[in-house]
Amino acid sequence: MGYLKTLLGATLATASCLASALEAVPAAPVAHATQAMLLGAAWAQKRVVAVGDHGVVLLSDDSGRNYHQARSVPVSSSLTGVSFADARHGWAVGHWGAILASDDGGEHWQVQRLTPDQDRPLFAVHFFDNLRGVAVGLWSLVLTTDDGGATWIERNLPAPAGAGRADLNLMSLFVDDRHHRLYATAERGQLLRSDDRGQTWRYLDTGYDGTLWTGAVLPDGGLLVGGQRGTLLRGTPDGASWQRIALDSRSSITSIVVDGQQVVAVGLDGLQARSEDVGRTFTLSRRKDGVSLTAALAGGEDGPLLFSRRGPGKALP
Repeated sequence: MGYLKTLLGATLATASCLASALEAVPAAPVAHATQAMLLGAAWAQKRVVAVGDHGVVLLSDDSGRNYHQARSVPVSSSLTGVSFADARHGWAVGHWGAILASDDGGEHWQVQRLTPDQDRPLFAVHFFDNLRGVAVGLWSLVLTTDDGGATWIERNLPAPAGAGRADLNLMSLFVDDRHHRLYATAERGQLLRSDDRGQTWRYLDTGYDGTLWTGAVLPDGGLLVGGQRGTLLRGTPDGASWQRIALDSRSSITSIVVDGQQVVAVGLDGLQARSEDVGRTFTLSRRKDGVSLTAALAGGEDGPLLFSRRGPGKALP
């Protein structure tokens, strides 16, 4: 999930501050765009689309070797997540509860939703196709669309066990295409699962009491989630049983990707963890500069693509 979504406290403070200026300011084209903190990335078929701080959207057509800034982005607030349904149609979310849409592969974006009077940022988005999508964020905010984002419906979540209301922050989304399941990682060790594209949800308790920032479905159908202080948990496909994976690290996990039979987790302080046995054990390494890694994207020509608080990084071979 990128750099702990700019750290949750900073997200709230920034959103509250910006809320006073009721008009969004477009992102400026800048020479140093490739040095911006990047918080999410997705494939638009063969194009890489990465989003981040100050409304920066970076595009690469050579598997992450070179990037250029999008031509038009209508907000300069942080963008935290992005999803593309095909080569042209994509959506990005972020501060002010923003949802942006593009129909030209990420070059130009238009506002579909913006709530500058509320401090409820969105942290993640996933589209199943050109019409059906889900976005999640602060205080159990869940939005769904069946018309490509022309309209968004807020879904009410049940309260988790032992709580009076649904108020968990929903940090990331990942999908199990084989079983048509969507997952959202959350606070208090909770993983939410939807079998109807985000309309209804149920909680899966991992037994952990901290925040889960990211997750992925493993090649054998198992679940892998990561979070604060180097927490990495492997669960059965039904989410009923969980086992902690020992990592010699206290750096929070920000992103997990599955690239064929290889599983890669990245995190703060330049953490890189790689598994060759379907996520049962991991070998650790760190970037020499210690720069925190914020996101990873499977499918690069030279291995998973990495993103950091200082822009795109080299692919992990």
